[in-house]
Amino acid sequence: MRIAIFNGHIIDPANKLDELAGLYIEDGKIVAIGDAPAGFEPQTLIDAQGKIVCPGFIDLSTRLREPGQTHKATIQSETHAAASAGFTCLCIPPDTRPVIDTPEVLELIKDKAEQCAYKHIYPIAALTQKLAGKELSCMYALKQAGCIAVGHAQAAIQDLLVLRRAMEYAATHDLLLMYCPQESALSNQGCAHEGAMASRYGLSGIPVAAETIALMQCIELIEQTGCRVHFRGLSSGRAVSLIAKAKQSGLAVTADVGMHHLHLCDTDMRPFDSHYHVLPPLRSQQDKEALLAGVQDGIIDAICSDHQPHDVDAKLGAFPETEPGMATIEAVLPLMLRLVEQGNLDLVQGIASLSEFPAKILAINAGHLAIGGIADVCIFDAHEKWQINQQTWQSRGQNTPFWQDAMLGRVCFTIQAGKVIYSQ
Repeated sequence: MRIAIFNGHIIDPANKLDELAGLYIEDGKIVAIGDAPAGFEPQTLIDAQGKIVCPGFIDLSTRLREPGQTHKATIQSETHAAASAGFTCLCIPPDTRPVIDTPEVLELIKDKAEQCAYKHIYPIAALTQKLAGKELSCMYALKQAGCIAVGHAQAAIQDLLVLRRAMEYAATHDLLLMYCPQESALSNQGCAHEGAMASRYGLSGIPVAAETIALMQCIELIEQTGCRVHFRGLSSGRAVSLIAKAKQSGLAVTADVGMHHLHLCDTDMRPFDSHYHVLPPLRSQQDKEALLAGVQDGIIDAICSDHQPHDVDAKLGAFPETEPGMATIEAVLPLMLRLVEQGNLDLVQGIASLSEFPAKILAINAGHLAIGGIADVCIFDAHEKWQINQQTWQSRGQNTPFWQDAMLGRVCFTIQAGKVIYSQ
C-alpha cells in the first residue's frame, strides 16, 4: 500500500519536526517527508489540510478484557476503540484470566490480536505466578515468547524478599519492570482518597502513604538490584518528588500518570457515582497540580489511558462494592488538547508524552516519523467538536465520568504499519 498524506501539519517531537509537509508511505514504512520520492504513485491520497499529522500513540496500560472477561469487552472491540483514538501500540497488563504467566497465554493473546488485524500489542508478563506474589514466573521464557516487560498489574506484592528476587531476575534478563506502587495494608481495601470527601460520604480512605511507602521500598531495591523500573499510574505530589530524587540520583526509573488524574480530583466526585471509583484514587487538587507540574517538568515521562472497560453490572451497587476503573482511551486526545488549551501543557510535549516517551520507556522502534521507520501515524483535527455518547463511543465499556461531555479534538485517520486501520 502506497499512501500520500499532503497539506498536513507534521509534528514529530522525536525528530523535532514541526512544519507543513507531505508524508509518504510504502510497504509499511515512511519513505519520504516533504516532497514525494521519484516515481512515487500513491494508491491512497489523504488530504490533511488543517489537521495534525503525528506519530501513532502508544498506551502503557490498556485492559482488553480478553481472555477471561469477554462480558466486559473483547480484543476486537477495544483495539477498534484504540484505533479510533489514534493508538497504534498497546501494552496489556498481566491481569487477564488466565494471568499472562505462561507462553501459552501470551500466544493466545497474540493470535486473537492477529485475527483482529491489530499488529502492535505488547503483553506484559506477570512478575509472579498467578499474580499471587509468592513464586516467580518464568520471566526468561516469557521474554523469549515476546514479552518486553514484566509487571504485577495492580496486585500488591506483600513480601519484599519476593519483590527483590523478582527484580534481580528481571535485571539479569534486561527486562523492564512496570510497577504500580501500592502498600496493601495501608490501602486496606479502600476506595477513595483519604481526605475530607471520603469522610463526608463515609467512604473508606486510601492514604497517600500507601503509594509513597511502596514507591520508596521499590526505589531502595532498585539501588540493590540495578533493575530498570517504570512506575505506573502515579497519583500524588509526594510520589512526583520521590521520582525526581530517584532520577537525580541516576537511577533507571521512569513514570507515567493516567490522563484522568490530570483532570479530576476528589472534589470532582459526584456523591456515590461509581464512575469515579478508580485505583489509585482521585486525590486532592494539590496532588493534581503537582502531577501536572511533573509532566511539564519531565519528571513524569508519559501519560497513559489506564483504559479499564467494565460491564454495567460491575458499576452497580454501593460505591465501595463496585469494580474500580474507567474506560478512557477514546477521551485521551481531547483531554490532552484540553490541557493545552488551559495552558497546562505544550502541544508538542503532549504528543511526545503519548508517543516518543512511551516508546523510549519500552525501548521499541516506534513513536516517531523517521524515514525508513514503521509507518504508525495519527492524523487528528484539533478543532473538531464532538460529544461522548452512544453514537460516537467505540469501546464496549461506557464507564466514564466524561459521558455526554463536549470534547474538542478528534482522530480522522489512524495508520498502523502502513495500513489504514481507522478512518472517520
